[in-house]
Amino acid sequence: MSIVLGRRTEDSTPAAGTCSSAEVLEYTHIEGLSSADVVRLRETYEPLTESVRALIDATIRTQADAGTVAAARAEIDAVTARLRSRQLDGAFGVQFTSDGDQMPWGNPVVGIRNPVAPPLVIHRDENDRVSTDFDLGAAYEGPPGHVHGGVAALVLDHVLGEAASDRRTPRLTGTITMRYLRTTRLGRLHAEAQIARVEGIKAFVVGHLADEDGVTVEAEGVFIKPRWAREEA
Repeated sequence: MSIVLGRRTEDSTPAAGTCSSAEVLEYTHIEGLSSADVVRLRETYEPLTESVRALIDATIRTQADAGTVAAARAEIDAVTARLRSRQLDGAFGVQFTSDGDQMPWGNPVVGIRNPVAPPLVIHRDENDRVSTDFDLGAAYEGPPGHVHGGVAALVLDHVLGEAASDRRTPRLTGTITMRYLRTTRLGRLHAEAQIARVEGIKAFVVGHLADEDGVTVEAEGVFIKPRWAREEA
């Protein structure tokens, strides 16, 4: 594993370095980025994401006529061109501030800059159980009126991974098993997970997804501390 920390440039723009390994993971460390800077960036980009998320829903459910759709498309294309005038090369990645705060803002489950993400807000209690309450609408539909099974798996993989990991001990999915008890209705949902036991580098995690009528999907997984994290310990 290699870590390269950048320095502030003369124009005071935070400089970036990368942390990567042979296991394909790559993180970006932004030196000099303060908590206030992160708040400012959230205030800039999170409302944009919310607007695009609303646009996705509107695109699925609109019954506007052809002329209205064509005009809307032209406006959307123009806005997209403006946003692309300055952008990152490749994916957003997982960025860290100099204080160690994570910015997984492109993540499809929790990313505040990803309009595909619901997004989930994960809470951890005093017993290290993680939970989240969130809404899934038309963009996540599989069977009519119900959540796509792959979306349920995506959510639970992330929630179990959050339970398995913390800042000191990252763990990645080794295996995961889903049991679909019944279909999950679109709308307000709840997911939670916790570690059942730890054996060496492996954490065995259990969790579930529920709608207003109860548990719909149960999950269990083995999450493994990656080699680069073991070498750092």
